[in-house]
Amino acid sequence: MQYVILGAGPAGVIAAETLRKLDPGGTVTLVGGEPEPPYSRMAIPYVLTGKIDEKGTYLRKTAGHYDSLGITYVQGKAEKVDPVKGTVTLRGGDSLSYDRLLVATGSSPVKPPVPGLDLSGVHHCWTLEDARNIAARAVKGSDVVLMGAGFIGCIILESLVERGVNLTVVEAEDRMVPRMMDRTGGTMIKRWCEDKGVTVLTSTKVMEVVESGSGLKIALDNGSALNAALLVVAAGVKPNTDFLEGSGIETDVGIKVDDSLCSNKKNIFAAGDVAQGPDFSGGWSVHAIQPTAVEHGRIAALNMTGSEAVYQGSLNMNVLDTIGLISCSFGEWEGGADGEVVEVVDEENFKYIRLAFNGSFLVGALSLGRTDHVGVLRGLIQSQINLGAWKERLKADPHRIADAYIACTQS
Repeated sequence: MQYVILGAGPAGVIAAETLRKLDPGGTVTLVGGEPEPPYSRMAIPYVLTGKIDEKGTYLRKTAGHYDSLGITYVQGKAEKVDPVKGTVTLRGGDSLSYDRLLVATGSSPVKPPVPGLDLSGVHHCWTLEDARNIAARAVKGSDVVLMGAGFIGCIILESLVERGVNLTVVEAEDRMVPRMMDRTGGTMIKRWCEDKGVTVLTSTKVMEVVESGSGLKIALDNGSALNAALLVVAAGVKPNTDFLEGSGIETDVGIKVDDSLCSNKKNIFAAGDVAQGPDFSGGWSVHAIQPTAVEHGRIAALNMTGSEAVYQGSLNMNVLDTIGLISCSFGEWEGGADGEVVEVVDEENFKYIRLAFNGSFLVGALSLGRTDHVGVLRGLIQSQINLGAWKERLKADPHRIADAYIACTQS
């Protein structure tokens, strides 16, 4: 059996290792699009802070790891998939044949239609090469602008602060991390950052970037302009599916897969950021987080070798450290079908909790300023625990979530 995996991120690496374990006689080819060995993008900010070197980002740190398992690693990018012939064409013309194909090509940064984003002082923070370029300009005392204050943007924000730059954040929405936090939580994170010396401009857009002297001049939609040595763009990501055009593989936001992570082509699977798969809440979503990618890779590999593994669905979740302030969001934090929500806000101490219910079940939660109940919140939601009488107790005091978990799991 010939297995080909496109994408050497966490999903692809786990899938390759699982395939080798399940089918010792098959051929496993892992294709990565960058010159470095397979690495974790989530570790790049730690390279910027100096906490790890580039090798510290590598997913497997033992020399010869893939060769020792009989996994063939190929550097290249897919340009075309032909499901009829069972082939993948790589950039440059090389072709790979497959019996089972896994598409785990991840995502790429979104480049907004803003003039000047192709200038040399403008960078995303998505690859190790990006990290090198950012480090060269983000020196202590330099003026840096960060475009975007979403989840990825806030991770980058912390690394820039640790480098000692003068940082200004420009966010188009009315709060920070708008897809992770409601207005209360997002505004509290903004105030926290401002207290730490970061300038945060919400409800503001970058309109144009031009060269100015040895740096950049960044025009904003409020009529003002910022001067900077570096502009880091963190305006979201999109799944890498363009190369599938004409293949007949169904895509929407990502590649549409069933609960076995198989596409509409029976021998082609998808995993990670590129897969639009089962959502724990009952829908079909792209959840671009590493735990989901890892589980996708494992389940896809099981099914590629003939098992009947069912993916139960990924939970929309994020845990973020913003200059020491921990925030987390789980599930349908906006509110369930019946809209029952309870929240407690402590503005002075930067603490906030919001619980969302659907009937007797907790379906979503937001938390700010606490770390002791992160696992409990996830457990209550993902285990679909019937709260019974504890629902009213939590509505009266949302801080009793640990009590509720213990009581409901031991009854």
